[in-house]
Amino acid sequence: QVLLVESGGGLVQPGGSLRLSCAGLGSTFSRYSMGWFRQAPGKEREFVVAINWSGSTTDHADSVEGRFTCSRDNAKNTAYLQMNSLKPEDTAVYFCAAVGRPGGGPEKSLSAYHYWGQGTQVTVSS
Repeated sequence: QVLLVESGGGLVQPGGSLRLSCAGLGSTFSRYSMGWFRQAPGKEREFVVAINWSGSTTDHADSVEGRFTCSRDNAKNTAYLQMNSLKPEDTAVYFCAAVGRPGGGPEKSLSAYHYWGQGTQVTVSS
C-alpha cells in the first residue's frame, strides 16, 4: 500500500517555474515507478512524465519535453516535478501516481497506475 500526497501547486505567470512534490507514505515507495498526470477542466486526464523505480530512466509527453523534469529521492520517499517555461495551457490539476507492481520502467499508460494522490492545482496566468 502506498499513500501519495502532492504539494507545491499554485499560481504562476507565463514563463515562470514551479516544483511539485509527491511524498510517498509507506516503506515500499522506492520499489515503484512513478508518474505525473494532469487534468484540465473538461478534459481527460493525460500523461505528463514518468520515472522508473530507481530514478535512472524517465519519459515525457511531447508537450512538456525540454520544459518539465521528473526526479525522485528514494531516501526521502519523495518524487518531484520541476516545471519551467510554464504556459497557460499547462493549467490543470496535477496528480502523482505509483504503478501497481514493483520494478519496471516508466509507464505512460494511465491504466498502469494503481495508487494516486489527491492532486494539486497549477494555474498559469498573468
